[in-house]
Amino acid sequence: MDSSGSYEEMGSSGNMGSFDDAALIEEGPLLQDPLERQYTGDGTVDYEGNPVPKENTGGWRACAFILGNECCERLAFFGILTNLVTYLTNKLHQGNASAAKNVTIWQGTCYLTTLIGAVLADTYWGRYWTIGVFSTIYFLVIG
Repeated sequence: MDSSGSYEEMGSSGNMGSFDDAALIEEGPLLQDPLERQYTGDGTVDYEGNPVPKENTGGWRACAFILGNECCERLAFFGILTNLVTYLTNKLHQGNASAAKNVTIWQGTCYLTTLIGAVLADTYWGRYWTIGVFSTIYFLVIG
């Protein structure tokens, strides 16, 4: 602020409030090209390596698949979990402590293998392929 009480733009001498026009030009336009807006913009590609249009990805169709899959998986997990101690003690003749230990190991393994799925989804397959592959494996093993 100068002595008259008004703000004055400072020069390009490095003082506070100065800016370079060249820096603004290098950052690029603030508005996207309309052609770029039709694609996802997050690097998603199809199986041929082409950018994916926004209208063909995600949405409620994918949400219904993931929610339905997760509901079935949770029902199967907790159904097995509640009956596993009884099965291990009655059919496999394990002691209570041994059966409880084995159930805890099984439960921990189920929760830790999600980290393997996360690494595969984030680096190689993507979330939908990872969910599809591991759901198929899960249902084949349970069924």
